[in-house]
Amino acid sequence: MLRMSRQVAEGEAAPDFDLPDTLGNRRTLAEFVEKPALLVAFICNHCPFVLHVIDELAAFAREYEPKGLQVVAISSNDPGEFPEDDYAHMRLFAQERDLPFPYLHDESQDVALAYGAICTPDFFLYNGERKLVYNGQFDASRPKINRPPVPGLPPLRTDLPVTGEDMRRAVNAVLAGQAVPEPHHPSAGCSIKWKEGKDPWWG
Repeated sequence: MLRMSRQVAEGEAAPDFDLPDTLGNRRTLAEFVEKPALLVAFICNHCPFVLHVIDELAAFAREYEPKGLQVVAISSNDPGEFPEDDYAHMRLFAQERDLPFPYLHDESQDVALAYGAICTPDFFLYNGERKLVYNGQFDASRPKINRPPVPGLPPLRTDLPVTGEDMRRAVNAVLAGQAVPEPHHPSAGCSIKWKEGKDPWWG
């Protein structure tokens, strides 16, 4: 099901996390305290919206890491509906895509709930004080998928290349100590697949 990011209120503090990455190491929010910018991306292995941007997201992370950006990806999907989203497949996904950032497994889904994530991909950009400054799209490009138009939502821009334009503008502003310029357009993607009883009111 198509979802748009909630665009959580700016200024909220980054929720803590302590999750395993695809190499089996525990990773925490505090580990990246020295970085002046942090991008937390909720993704998964199967979603066509994620697959549409993942290579450019990896290239973007490699480009901006020397400038001070830390990217962390998290998968919170319950693999019951899509077995390819389980931890074993996450490890393969990270290897095959040569992801240059930690890819963390949120099996309990508590971290997704704490961040207010709703879709994949869902991006949360924090400044050096770990205050939210941007919760929106990577760029306006969208994959070609077979689905009818969703009432109330704009048509998907399948004619655009993946450039990371919106995220680049946001990260450049953070690294320059400036406010992220408007407008902040929501991300679009597949709904997070919640466990029974975990589905939040916004899910």
